[in-house]
Amino acid sequence: MPLAPGILILVSVLLGRYPIHIQEIALLIKALAGQGQVNEIHYSLIVHVRLPRAILAALVGGSLAVSGAAFQGLFKNPLVSSGMLGVSSGAGFGAALALILFGSGLPVYLFSFGFGLAAVGLSLVTGRFVADRQAVTLVLGGVIVGSIFSALVSFLKYVADPYDELPAIVFWLMGSLSRAQYPVIVAAGLPMLMGCTGLYLIRWRLNVLAMGDREARTLGLNLTWNRLFVIVCATLATASAVCVSGVIGWIGLVVPHMGRMVAGNNNNELIPAAFCLGACFLIVVDTVSRLISTSEMPLGILTALVGGPFFIYLLKQTKGRRW
Repeated sequence: MPLAPGILILVSVLLGRYPIHIQEIALLIKALAGQGQVNEIHYSLIVHVRLPRAILAALVGGSLAVSGAAFQGLFKNPLVSSGMLGVSSGAGFGAALALILFGSGLPVYLFSFGFGLAAVGLSLVTGRFVADRQAVTLVLGGVIVGSIFSALVSFLKYVADPYDELPAIVFWLMGSLSRAQYPVIVAAGLPMLMGCTGLYLIRWRLNVLAMGDREARTLGLNLTWNRLFVIVCATLATASAVCVSGVIGWIGLVVPHMGRMVAGNNNNELIPAAFCLGACFLIVVDTVSRLISTSEMPLGILTALVGGPFFIYLLKQTKGRRW
């Protein structure tokens, strides 16, 4: 399974409106090694367009899937996703605000990332303010804050220029990897990998937290600090992914269940499996979005079309049983 994302990245590089044969990649590698002439069209298409896009798809898909798996284990709820604490709504508001104030460019990423983190912080504060210290109250805070930011996004759509700013906001909210460039991959990929690595390092603690509060206390875990660490790592990975890809739904909800069908509930195997499956899933979806139409189809549409029927199938198979 660890090799699957790399294989799909190679396949994604070959496919597109302008197909490339695998032998041409071998010739390009030889040319770069000084054993021939570089084909400028193939070089530009592979190195500057398709390869960064496939790498970013792998990072975003894996990060969203790992965050979703961590949140589902933390809250002991199979319907929780990586955006449950309002990070997607907050990031969407930040991006929409930046698109209106500055247009495209670096401020969109910074505002999206910053407001995504701020939304999760407000969810934590709101959950503690309106209820007790149970983990489920954090979900309540996320629902409240997410609804507020969704309303603010709707307000920004209402006041945006309908000929320029509004289409940019709508397209960003539907999800896309068209902004994939190597500086973007490095800037957003590092916090994504940091968040996923943090969750992988405490994967055994996630197993204990999923057992329940009483069992976790009996085994000597500090519930507050361990929950906070999981939330920080998952939020860091999710906010970094959303700020460069827009809002891509269903990955953080559906892919962790795919991982459980493959690796079971043990987070020692589930976290790596979720990352690989999430990376593969988004690479495939992005490749299909480039192939099925001359203009790129937003990724959020395809993930919903795939995720919805699969989740119905999952509910039918489990018959509502707890996992």
